[in-house]
Amino acid sequence: MLFHLPKLPAELRVSHLNARVNEQRKKIAQTTASKLEFLQLTQQLVKEAKIRKKNNQKIFVLDFKGDIQASAVDQLREEITLILATAKSGKDRVVLRLESPGGMVHGYGLAAAQLVRLRDAGFHLTIVVDKVAASGGYMMACIANEIVSAPFAILGSIGVVAQVPNFNRLLKEHNVDFELYTAGEYKRTVTMFGENTPEGKAKFEEELKQTHALFKHFVEKYRPQLNVEKVATGEHWYGQDALDLNLVDKLQTSDEYLLSLLPQHDVYVITTRKKPTLGERLGLQAAQLADSFIPAVMNKVVESLVNANSHLVQMRDPKI
Repeated sequence: MLFHLPKLPAELRVSHLNARVNEQRKKIAQTTASKLEFLQLTQQLVKEAKIRKKNNQKIFVLDFKGDIQASAVDQLREEITLILATAKSGKDRVVLRLESPGGMVHGYGLAAAQLVRLRDAGFHLTIVVDKVAASGGYMMACIANEIVSAPFAILGSIGVVAQVPNFNRLLKEHNVDFELYTAGEYKRTVTMFGENTPEGKAKFEEELKQTHALFKHFVEKYRPQLNVEKVATGEHWYGQDALDLNLVDKLQTSDEYLLSLLPQHDVYVITTRKKPTLGERLGLQAAQLADSFIPAVMNKVVESLVNANSHLVQMRDPKI
């Protein structure tokens, strides 16, 4: 009998960025500024708090760091569901700090669909890219009302790629037969071990072109100001060139962008992560123990070797 364990709940953390930054500003001022300057800073912070209260607009900051499978989509969908359930559409805003070189079509398709939920609900979405938003990463970025890029961030790569090694000739050299059974003419177009036919290769290339067409239509839908045919070549561009091509709207790092929002908006950073299992917690504790134990042992070993080497040097050269 198989027993299915319940899915572990995500651990949610909400950080008020204004409070965190202002506390750091006051700590620095207490050490470096005069009493008058510290008083002026305190008054300025009070004034900013009143402005934020009057505006009554919240900005929620999310993070997405993409791998080839877009596995961070599990956290993203929970965070977006939380925002949709609690924030005020049409008033509150969302900022996503995005880093991804792209990956699997279905994974990034799902990640992009999560961001579409925000747009459809009436939220203004800004996506900030510090390093890279290429291929599937740019598929996500193009959904934003505004794309902000660091000057040397990599963007674009609107294309599709597939690599399939083939070992058929190697198998033949070793007299190994490979048999593949399918029902349906194009159930399998190309294979790693069988002999690929021209018809199968042509169908596979056709499927890639269809995926590319879907990608282009998706980008064109959410970023109509972009000349998709000009940039959908699979090439990528750095920040300034991306700005010139309308791939992005503004050049600025995520730090600069968020700091510019703090005086007039309450900014909250939302993060979720899967709670570690018992085995993972035990493994983490063991790793932490090893981290503290191994350096101490290594120090003892090195100390012993140094002492031994010093003794040998003295034996060889009495002048020392």
